[in-house]
Amino acid sequence: MAVNWTALTGLDDASIETKAKEFLGLLTLKEKLGYLAGNWTITGKGLPMVRRYNAVPIPFGGCKRLGLPPVGFSDGPRGVVMGASTCFPVSMARGATWDPDLEYRIGQAIGVECRAQGANLFAGVCINLLRHPAWGRAQETYGEDPVLLGAMGSALVRGVQSQNVMACVKHFALNSMENARLKVDARVDERTLREVYLPHFKQCIDAGAASVMGAYNKVNGLHCCEQPHLLREILKDEWQFNGYVISDFIWGVRDGIKAVNAGLDVEMPFKMHMRPSYLQHALNKSKITEQEVNDAVVRILRQQLRFNSPPNAEAFSKEKIACKEHVDLALEAARKGMVLLKNEGGILPLDFSGIKRVAVIGKLASESNIGDHGSSRVRPPYIRTPLEGIKAKIPPSCALVCKGGKSPRRAAEAARDADVAIVMSGLSWKNEGEFLGTSGGDRVSLTLPRADENIITAVAEANPRMIVVIEAGSAVIMESWKDRVPAILLAWYAGMEGGTAIANILAGDVNPSGKLPCTFPRSPDQLPFFDRNAKKIDYGYYHGYRLFDKNGLDPAFPFGFGLGYSPFTYSKASVDQDVMATDGSIVASVDVTNAGTRPGEEIVQFYIGYGTSTVDRPVKELKGFTRVSLAPGETRTASTTIQAADLAHYDVNLAIWTVEPADYSMLIGPSSDPRSLQSIAFSIT
Repeated sequence: MAVNWTALTGLDDASIETKAKEFLGLLTLKEKLGYLAGNWTITGKGLPMVRRYNAVPIPFGGCKRLGLPPVGFSDGPRGVVMGASTCFPVSMARGATWDPDLEYRIGQAIGVECRAQGANLFAGVCINLLRHPAWGRAQETYGEDPVLLGAMGSALVRGVQSQNVMACVKHFALNSMENARLKVDARVDERTLREVYLPHFKQCIDAGAASVMGAYNKVNGLHCCEQPHLLREILKDEWQFNGYVISDFIWGVRDGIKAVNAGLDVEMPFKMHMRPSYLQHALNKSKITEQEVNDAVVRILRQQLRFNSPPNAEAFSKEKIACKEHVDLALEAARKGMVLLKNEGGILPLDFSGIKRVAVIGKLASESNIGDHGSSRVRPPYIRTPLEGIKAKIPPSCALVCKGGKSPRRAAEAARDADVAIVMSGLSWKNEGEFLGTSGGDRVSLTLPRADENIITAVAEANPRMIVVIEAGSAVIMESWKDRVPAILLAWYAGMEGGTAIANILAGDVNPSGKLPCTFPRSPDQLPFFDRNAKKIDYGYYHGYRLFDKNGLDPAFPFGFGLGYSPFTYSKASVDQDVMATDGSIVASVDVTNAGTRPGEEIVQFYIGYGTSTVDRPVKELKGFTRVSLAPGETRTASTTIQAADLAHYDVNLAIWTVEPADYSMLIGPSSDPRSLQSIAFSIT
């Protein structure tokens, strides 16, 4: 009996369940066991994967005899890693946009490019919390805050899945160290796990994510792919997740029996510890059950049916890959994600029409620097470098001098004769990213390379009209030089159109609106403990701006901070009620005015302070945010609704979420800096 798979579209939930169980009943035991591991063997596909990772969709599941197709996996999150796809800015840069609507549209484009290349699973929804900025793969996530991560991650899920591509959320859980990721044991108490490291995963599950990827690391002594508390008790039982769980690649599973018992559904990408012959032996010895096998297979079939759709040659043609619409979207994201950290004396924006000579200094000016070279690497058809972007922006009458970053003396000479000097500095895949043995990994230092700092100080001494543009994946410590330069623009790894976006912002074509998704410290001493070679590490309740608030520390640049070319003022902050029930909600509002002469966008942030709580709580926590677009002189009211349940803490003794009757404060402003926030008191009874 062959299944007419293409006819199985548009089914309701009940029909999907019926069909999934029907197909399960048609599969032999051997065929069912085949679903629990990738379709490839390491001897057959290992070397091609090393040569070019994920060049084609990586398959698992399916049954040729019955006409059941496999799932086709593609990695991310900068875009589709297969082919020559659109390269969007890294997730950290997109986190700096604070724009879930934009992230949804990026998800739509990624979904289209997945399907155009034969994939129907996108494993690029990376929402691991940035506990410490030295994490090598920080660039792959959206920042340090669970609310921001949840909003952006769930938007990507919805966007990808709108194109009938399954979204996979990763890496579950507490995966925020790179060099030691295969061995480190992240120790965490239950309350911290629930309140800090899992809420954003829950939000993506609630958004309908089809799949979850287990992480490499251990949590409380057990590898994540063999962790029943995470996979069965929380994800599948408590959260009622009805999708499937896949392992991180090759080293995610150490013991196939423990993995199956814990709730892992698929070992990826090869048949190794969960190969059919091994699982058959485990069944014979009653070490796993056929019910566990059946549950895994049904989960996969369920999601395949849910996201099945007939081919659409026009909507998902090869011409859609890196098409103009998607490239323009990458440019929009790059523009919105760049963060203006400093602009003394209004040196920016630059009026290139009145500038006779520009010096562009630094090796990164002419390098195609779009981020990590590991599993997230995207190979777009072209990359616009900063130098190319600036060349395209300046008029023919303006002389352009470009110098590399090796000699501070030569850099100073070039800067001295220029009307303005632009220093391109930062990091690359060689300094941070997926650990590849000789490159990537967790950062050794949070400062820029010494050679770059020497160039910056030399140029600053030679020409006070200078701008530093930084490419990096997370926070950079700038204390040795930031007070010597008038302007700093954080570009992140800005994708294939990053050079165009940099030039647009420098020239004032775009009013910068990005805000930091992570705190920039003055010193490593302000941060949680981090040892990139640790075998065991404690993940505490406090990190990021919460830790700075608790310890009364002043960061170099606070979470949520970012300047623009127009000042915004806040007034009339209010809440719609003074008292809220424990099952109620509250609406917070504030008037925002563009007090400048340029149109711009402001990101309004809503924090909650815990005034009389009887349990240990942060000084404040982000609970909402919204983007407001304003013309010069225009005033608009920005508002958000916060549920009382959003303010709950996890009661470990009762194993429940509790909304505490107490006094609270609503804190509204442009960043987490307490000096910038307006406070309104309210209570919960």
